[in-house]
Amino acid sequence: MAKESELEKKLCKEIKALGGLALKFVSPGLAGMPDRLILIAIGKIGFVEVKAPKKKPRKLQKIRHKQLQELGFQVYVLDKESQIGGIIDAIRSS
Repeated sequence: MAKESELEKKLCKEIKALGGLALKFVSPGLAGMPDRLILIAIGKIGFVEVKAPKKKPRKLQKIRHKQLQELGFQVYVLDKESQIGGIIDAIRSS
């Protein structure tokens, strides 16, 4: 079972292979934001919260996800390697 850091590295590697960016997202003063901001050509964007296998977002993280979704952004929770391709496909087709 992959650890959270391993999942995050695999996600970043897959995005880089597509020519995209998987930016570490840090928002001082606004806790609970997703871990990665995914940017894929042409103009595709998504937020990814990376969790250890079978772990769920904390309450504050869920609140931030909802805020982003209400603004029209896609937010994905990644907790197993097999989800990476589906998340990328979803961002690319959004």
